[in-house]
Amino acid sequence: MSKPVVLCAVDISNESRDIPVIKQAAKLAEMDGAQLDVITVVPNYGMSVVGGFFSADHHKKAMAEAKRHLEDAVTEALGETANKNVRHIVGTGSAYEEILKVAAADAANLIVIGAHKPDFKDYLLGPNAARVVRHSNCSVLVVRPQ
Repeated sequence: MSKPVVLCAVDISNESRDIPVIKQAAKLAEMDGAQLDVITVVPNYGMSVVGGFFSADHHKKAMAEAKRHLEDAVTEALGETANKNVRHIVGTGSAYEEILKVAAADAANLIVIGAHKPDFKDYLLGPNAARVVRHSNCSVLVVRPQ
């Protein structure tokens, strides 16, 4: 039997606002002896009309920058030692689709995702968190900002 997986989804553009989400996911993973995977998703502009406005290596640079920011966020949240045991994943495309795809591929037991303070247009959850909750095949914990 394989080790359980907790998948923590963060938006690196949120700066330090997702630190509590990472901490909560790490706590839950530790309680269950699970592998902690942390994912962020970079939009894919390459195939759209917008893609023509970017240099050919823009996506590669965006992926590398996202990976660096993701590793920095996990290190800030958990420390350098714990960061070495975390699998850092940078997906491309639609955030909720990539999160669900990785959760399915990893056979994740739990997805931990943050939700911003709601405004009128997305009163209960942000659009990505709501879609992940609605379509996930595993349990989802939504961490609200403090």
